[in-house]
Amino acid sequence: MRSRLDFDLTIGHDKFLSTRDRDLHAILTVTARAGQARAGADPDGPRHAEVIVIDCSESMTYPPTKIAAARRATAAAVAVLPDGVRFAVVEGTHEARVVYPRHRGLASSSPATRREARQAVSKLVAIGGTAIGTWLELARELLAAHPEAIRHTLLLTDGRNQHETPQRLAEVLAGCAGQFVCDARGIGDGWEPRELMRVAGALHGTADAVRQPAELESDFRETMRAAMAKQVAQARLRIALVPPARVLYCRQVYPTVTDLPVAPVDARTVECPTGSWAEESREYHLCLEVDGTNRPRGEDVRVARIDLRVGDTPAARPENVLAHWTDDLLLSSRIDPRVAHYTGQEQLSQLIADGCDAYDTGDREAAVGLLARAVEVATAAGDALHLEQLRLLVDGVDTGTVRLREDLARLDVINAALRSSFTVHDGEPGSVPPPTPAPDDPPRLCPCGHRSPPGARFCERCGERLPTGDEAGPVPA
Repeated sequence: MRSRLDFDLTIGHDKFLSTRDRDLHAILTVTARAGQARAGADPDGPRHAEVIVIDCSESMTYPPTKIAAARRATAAAVAVLPDGVRFAVVEGTHEARVVYPRHRGLASSSPATRREARQAVSKLVAIGGTAIGTWLELARELLAAHPEAIRHTLLLTDGRNQHETPQRLAEVLAGCAGQFVCDARGIGDGWEPRELMRVAGALHGTADAVRQPAELESDFRETMRAAMAKQVAQARLRIALVPPARVLYCRQVYPTVTDLPVAPVDARTVECPTGSWAEESREYHLCLEVDGTNRPRGEDVRVARIDLRVGDTPAARPENVLAHWTDDLLLSSRIDPRVAHYTGQEQLSQLIADGCDAYDTGDREAAVGLLARAVEVATAAGDALHLEQLRLLVDGVDTGTVRLREDLARLDVINAALRSSFTVHDGEPGSVPPPTPAPDDPPRLCPCGHRSPPGARFCERCGERLPTGDEAGPVPA
């Protein structure tokens, strides 16, 4: 019998705040692991429903290896579907059409239906336009008939969403949110990374670039296997606030950076859906606005309680978010190492994405400035992962004299833009920790006026890199 998942929820934050502080930052770690089989659990494990959406617009014929690779990749994804999974394949142009099964619904995976689906996919041709919202709307309609299932869509495109307005796509994404998870893939160099990131972010999936058509088949196969490994359809972070505290934002920061929607439950409670889960770990950055006016000094005050829920059931032991207002500047200038780490990762992700956007719009000067700043931040953090990405875009990473590569191709730019959201886990080999400060080292002073602890690399208030070496002036008493 397959077991359901057991969840753990932990929190890391510095509760000590000065009387001027208004923001409280916390990193929430959610870990799902195989649990004990439960009474009443489905002996066959969770049910899955899958829709594969393939871009069949005319641009997929340039070069023709793209549509051929899409046919092979779709056949490979279908081949790994376990028996009993409900599935369909959708042809996406300026319209959306179910190419398998023949009826407008989902087929049940079996050797016979998988063979029939591969035959239908082999006849796909590229003609028409691109309307991603229309494709997703059909996927939602097909999956809606299976509310008990873990629902997933795998979407491939090679072009811009030219045959519908951004408002139309936004409306469809709002309607699809919480209904299914979507993993989006881009192939070629004609698509917009922001569009794919928008789809994946709204639908709790991943967005990635397939650099070469020959790589698409293995990507589809592995993505489908990952989707079939999901065992929980939806988990939600429930945040019960103690007035006047309120949520400023909650975003996933590992393994990728993506904002979570914050939905009110009642006047004092909000929820953030996190999507479907397999055995994995994710981390979230929660920022609360708090007010220390007329609050007690020198003691812990609860400002929020965090619960993790699956359906209507609590799935992990709740954690409290505490504030401790103090006049001790050394205490209030501390910053939790994980908060500092992910604040830097979020800043770095934004710099790379903005630099790629500037390049794509023809503003080379702005692109160089943003990417040079990204190199500076990544170097200060010892972030090998992002430095390797930046080397695809610029020369001079190791010398500090950053300039755009002369052989820079748009494929490299959109690939880097999409992968800018990938993060390094705090303590992973790709992130080199800074030297441990001596016990008597003074606090770090940011130009904004905020004092940070001796080992801080970024200001906890404004997020800017703190001056180092000769750049750093004396800290006023």
